Amino acid sequence: MMVHRDDNSTRTVDKYLMSYEGRVIAVRRHPAVLLAPVTAVVLGLVACAAASAVAGMVWIWWLWLITIAYLVWKVIAWSVEFFLVTEHRMMVINGVLNRHVVMMPLAKVTDITLNRSITGRMLGYGEFRTESAGQKKWLQSVNFMPYPEQLYHEISSVIFGTIDESPD
Repeated sequence: MMVHRDDNSTRTVDKYLMSYEGRVIAVRRHPAVLLAPVTAVVLGLVACAAASAVAGMVWIWWLWLITIAYLVWKVIAWSVEFFLVTEHRMMVINGVLNRHVVMMPLAKVTDITLNRSITGRMLGYGEFRTESAGQKKWLQSVNFMPYPEQLYHEISSVIFGTIDESPD
């Protein structure tokens, strides 16, 4: 079972593929990554409403617009960030104004671990930790991955191959 996303991801991701590569996995991080900005907006709303009601500070609502702008920026950043696995490489593509692509050859991956916190299990995300032979640590940890078990199996089968032997 392969995980693919919509046409926007196709346009965003395909420009980073080599001519001989195909996408095996292309996903955005889990929307739970947006919980902190949403919480900031809600708490800002409560604080501004209280300050406006108690002290009559109507100007305080301009400060709340900063939290709204922060949330909008985080949503845009989330929408253009992808975790990509091909037959040859693992990549994280992100950046709104400046595009940043981090890549690790799959041949260098020596181990992959799936960690799921209680919150991650409740909301449906996990963290992938990779160990590699002599690679930089950029892809050592990728958090807020959706469909964690499915992705773990897909990535493991691409990296380490599949064994189609059944016990007799």
